[in-house]
Parts: sequence; C-alpha cells; structure tokens
Amino acid sequence: MIGSAGVAAWVAQAAFWMLMVLGWACGEVGLMGTSAFIGLWLAGSIGLPHLPYGAALVPPFIALLDIGLVIVIFKGDVRLG
Repeated sequence: MIGSAGVAAWVAQAAFWMLMVLGWACGEVGLMGTSAFIGLWLAGSIGLPHLPYGAALVPPFIALLDIGLVIVIFKGDVRLG
C-alpha cells in the first residue's frame, strides 16, 4: 500500500515532466533551460540518495524544481482563484 508521501512524490515527478514538455512546447524553456532543469533533476535523483537520509529529500527537491518551472513558464505564480 502506498501512503500520501508516495503519492506526493509521484505527483511531483509527473508534474516535472509535464511542465518540461509544456515549457518546451510553448517556447518558454529553451535548450539551455531544459538542459539545466534536467541536469538538476538528474543530480538530485542520483546524488541525493547517497547522502544520509537523502532519499527522503528527492521528492521535495523535485517539487522545488516544479515551482521553478511554474515561475519560468507562467512568468510568476499560478493564481488559484
């Protein structure tokens, strides 16, 4: 059975890749930006688990990348209301 932390990690991962595709398709994230975000994603996904308790930091790290992508793509925060 998967808990809420596992679901949140899966949502952060899915959102990252959807935002990458959206940013690239809209032209808001160019080749350098795409390379930078994917490089950071790789560094966090591969490097963080080697630190003590680092595996628990991977989903929040990816969520921070999601926030950065939202700010870059939408030129600020997304309004909810």
